[in-house]
Amino acid sequence: MKTGFRITLMACGALALTAGASAAEPLQKGGQKAQAGVDITQRATYGDLSLSSGFTPDPYRIDMFSGGNVDATTIANGCVGMVARAPDFQLTYSAGSLPLIFGVTSDHDTTLVINGPNGRWYCDDDSGDGTNPLMSIPEPQSGVYDVFVGAYGGNAGAAQLYITELNGNASGDSGNQSNYAGAVDPFEAANYGTVRLSAGFAPDPHRISMRAGGTIDAQNIASNCRGFVTRAPDVELSYTAGSLPLVLSVDSASDTTLVVNGPDGRWYCDDDGGNGSLNPALHFSNPVSGTYDIWVGTYSSGASQPARLDISELYSN
Repeated sequence: MKTGFRITLMACGALALTAGASAAEPLQKGGQKAQAGVDITQRATYGDLSLSSGFTPDPYRIDMFSGGNVDATTIANGCVGMVARAPDFQLTYSAGSLPLIFGVTSDHDTTLVINGPNGRWYCDDDSGDGTNPLMSIPEPQSGVYDVFVGAYGGNAGAAQLYITELNGNASGDSGNQSNYAGAVDPFEAANYGTVRLSAGFAPDPHRISMRAGGTIDAQNIASNCRGFVTRAPDVELSYTAGSLPLVLSVDSASDTTLVVNGPDGRWYCDDDGGNGSLNPALHFSNPVSGTYDIWVGTYSSGASQPARLDISELYSN
């Protein structure tokens, strides 16, 4: 929910939060951490993971659904949204010198509620992009973080939790600088939206019309990348893999390129590997499930050019 202001910062103990987070003392029940209908002793719905500072891939992303039947306002002052009784995700983290950042991307109005290693509750509503939450911990503690992704006003839906140490600018605030090479930022909302596809999708190919190109030299991202791209991805593909390959290709009358950040955190690039001498294509023979951030570039700098991105499991172009 955007209200024209953000929740007031409250720093508690050794865990100082930015991005509008607030905190309150936990309520201990029967020697267990439980409060107002949530129970972090329950198994996390979307899994648990151990990460150490400097982890890769960064960001680490988890697809899920937001919301639940517990009112987060009963957990701590400053918490909002409806959350599940069990945590959505449990992170066991070994801290270093880097910050720890939690954020959510969703087409729905989401919130974050986190129980930190010190037993305190931390909450955020709209500090991220649009109506998405963002919580940055400049000096994180080692230990367990139980994460709940809430839905404001019961507006539950598909969401993606991301965990990063690199970029506190998921909200896209122009005053901050991205830590990503070449100033591209996979956290920013995709220019042409998010596409969610599962293996065997139809129609195949899935096609998105767009304008290729930007002002950022893709060679700054990786040495084998070419072309000029925008800061934000053109398309974010959330893909559930099966036994079929995944093919990303571009059709354009102009000389175009492809730059993709895969679920493994690696950069994949192509210039002229598609049909026609100037069209790019990337073939993932054994694709993994997760998020593919896709940029469609123009080989030369200058004005953007009409192009079409094709997502297929059968062929390119």
